[in-house]
Amino acid sequence: MSRTRSTPGQPATVVELAGGIAEDLPDYARAKIAHVLAHTGRPVLYSRLRVVRHRDPARERPVTAQVNVDLDGRPLRVQVAASTPREAVDLLVDRLALQLARSALDWEARRGRTFSGVPGEWRHGYPPAARVNRPGLLEERRIVRHKSVSPRRYGVDEAVAEMEDLDFDFHLFVEAGREVDSVVYRTRPAGLRLAQVDGRTDLVAACAAPVTRSTEPAPLLSIPEAAERLVLMGLPFVFYLDADHCRGCVLYLRHDGHYGLVDPRAEPGWS
Repeated sequence: MSRTRSTPGQPATVVELAGGIAEDLPDYARAKIAHVLAHTGRPVLYSRLRVVRHRDPARERPVTAQVNVDLDGRPLRVQVAASTPREAVDLLVDRLALQLARSALDWEARRGRTFSGVPGEWRHGYPPAARVNRPGLLEERRIVRHKSVSPRRYGVDEAVAEMEDLDFDFHLFVEAGREVDSVVYRTRPAGLRLAQVDGRTDLVAACAAPVTRSTEPAPLLSIPEAAERLVLMGLPFVFYLDADHCRGCVLYLRHDGHYGLVDPRAEPGWS
């Protein structure tokens, strides 16, 4: 990890490299990110870039890049996969520019627009065969990261907006109207969908975002059962009702082939 001089009024982007990436990449990445952030018109409190080259020969796009930005107290996140480190940085900067343009719009002004879906594959996912076979065997996988759910209650529109800002394919939250564990997620070929642990999405108030509603209750599963369903069905994530504590959770596949768990019981930052 290294730092360079920041632009006036903007802290330097912290850059982390892993997997044998050329040492000239941080300067290239900082310059491109600084150029985009300089045009936000709002204070950038923090920015961090992580670029990783994965050694798995089965990966078609072995380099992942993720940037996290604190834009005047509003978190933004972008993640991409690419063939080379520079390609990853270029794709990431383009996506970051789009995220920043969206964040510049007041939420009320965005309420009437069509939220962007993702055609074809999940944006951050793998082809189904690669998902099933990475890192190779089911028993080799482990949960390497826990994320917590904000204690704040959200409306569906707010949850969709935050999912957009954080560049997620799904977002677990507690829906404000019914106070029920819920998830919004992207669907194929393009769109958004809402699910709740009890399947009663028909009781959720109308929202501006074009969200379809699942009427299927979340399955009651243990973590191992959720992992088995994730792999056998070739899914990017599983929304389920945890058999131990009866809360809605999401188990998902990370880019390294291991699992991430979003659990309402997790303390913020638990990993």
